[in-house]
Amino acid sequence: MPQLVLNPNREGSLLRKHPWIYSGAVAKVVGEPQSGETVEIVSAKGEWLARGFYSPASQIRARVWTFERDEAVNGAFFARRIQQAKSYRDKLRIQSNSYRLIHGEADGLPGCVVDVYGKFCVCQFLTTGIARFANVLASQLMELPGIEGVYERSDAEARTREGLELRCGPLAGSEPPERFIVEENGLRLIADLRNGHKTGFYLDQRDARSSMPFAKNADVLNCFCYTGGFGLRAAKEGANSVTQVDISAPALEIARENAALNSLGQDRFTYIKADVFAQLRKFRDQGRSFDVVILDPPKFADTQRQLQHAARGYKDINLMGAKLTRPGGTLLTFSCSGAMTPDLFAKVVGDACRDAGRKALVRRILQQAPDHPTALDFPEGRYLTGLELCLL
Repeated sequence: MPQLVLNPNREGSLLRKHPWIYSGAVAKVVGEPQSGETVEIVSAKGEWLARGFYSPASQIRARVWTFERDEAVNGAFFARRIQQAKSYRDKLRIQSNSYRLIHGEADGLPGCVVDVYGKFCVCQFLTTGIARFANVLASQLMELPGIEGVYERSDAEARTREGLELRCGPLAGSEPPERFIVEENGLRLIADLRNGHKTGFYLDQRDARSSMPFAKNADVLNCFCYTGGFGLRAAKEGANSVTQVDISAPALEIARENAALNSLGQDRFTYIKADVFAQLRKFRDQGRSFDVVILDPPKFADTQRQLQHAARGYKDINLMGAKLTRPGGTLLTFSCSGAMTPDLFAKVVGDACRDAGRKALVRRILQQAPDHPTALDFPEGRYLTGLELCLL
């Protein structure tokens, strides 16, 4: 088997069970491994460290499959990983017909995302190794009780950094419907499985959306609303008015459909198709204010190089959001940029609130739902950070 030989004193992260090997840590490649091929990873002294897969186009030159020397990477390997992931989710007793089954490195399958929507698995295979075993994984997923079809949504930009083409389409069994109704904590929400964001829906925000008691009798502004999940929860909790803002007309149309689907009454909803940055400034200039402001923007930073620019973006929207929040009101703000650590996000939001002349009290610190787990050996797996703030 081909080998990746590390530079001297570069094995420390692997000894701590971190699954990534960056290009700068690699001294040489022994053999001629193809993209995605399994390789042995050894120290400069020749000590065996791990078994992983090779990604010649990526800065992350290899990712670890296993730290067990006797564990072969074959069909049985993937079956074990899937069963371990399923066992973990079963114990969560998730109150929904949709959940994340496999969450990449946390489940020992780097770059693999599998979300279950009822009888269907919708997958993203974002790394060379996972892409190489896509059909094996699809076959294993079809063995799960109740699963009737596996669909691929490998259309995320992360694939291009691995030298992979974007791919979408059925992999095994029946093709899922284009639209699926996610049942979540008393709400019914439309997921577009073929064209929607991620695998069709933001399952990671399930817990954050589960309860919003502060929305009762409130005027709510939901920014970057997508298909309206937070706004719908606010309405269900008794909000007087909900303003849904997004730049996507198709997303806002689904938000309208979701309000009707849940019999929440369109008279409480206003839908605005606009750039959120510009719309927040427009509200400021109009002297508008709200009891609850929700900021759930798309990812601003994929990498550390984009972090400074992302921090400016988060500062900007939170400054405007704080100014628009009434005294005693709630600012609910999120970052889904993995490069933005929870501590840094809290600092950026704190600076924004101070510049807005507001004192902010933290009521809750939020993160992705537990079916999107973070492994202690891989803190990068925590990508979603949220703050529920009371602004005085």
